[in-house]
Amino acid sequence: MLIISSGLMTMRALEAAEKLRADNIGVAVLHVPTIKPLDEKAIIEQASKPGRLVVTAENHTAVGGLGEAVAALLMRKGVRCELDSVGLPDAFPVSRRPADPHDRYGISTAKIVEKIKYRLR
Repeated sequence: MLIISSGLMTMRALEAAEKLRADNIGVAVLHVPTIKPLDEKAIIEQASKPGRLVVTAENHTAVGGLGEAVAALLMRKGVRCELDSVGLPDAFPVSRRPADPHDRYGISTAKIVEKIKYRLR
C-alpha cells in the first residue's frame, strides 16, 4: 500500500499511514514536492512492487492534478497496480469553516483511511 501525496496532504497522508499501521495495514508514504516535474523514478520504483495499491492524495481538484499525472506515468511505463485518488471533485467547493471542506469533500485524514480500507477489502 502506497500513498503518494503533495503539499498540505502529506501531513494527512502521514497521519493516515499511522492510523492504518495501528490496524496492521502496511503502508508507505511518498511525498512528491512538485507535480511538474514529477519524480518519475521514485514513483515507478515504489508503485512497481507486486500487488501494490497506490492512492494519491491532493488538496485540490483531482482533475489535472497529481492523481492523473501518476496514472498517466504508470500507464506509459507499463506499471500494473491498483490506483485510486483522494482529491476535491471538479466543482466549486462551498465552505463555512476552514476545516469543513476536508471532510465534506473527502480529503481529511479519516477519509484517506476510509478509502484505503474500502479498497483493501
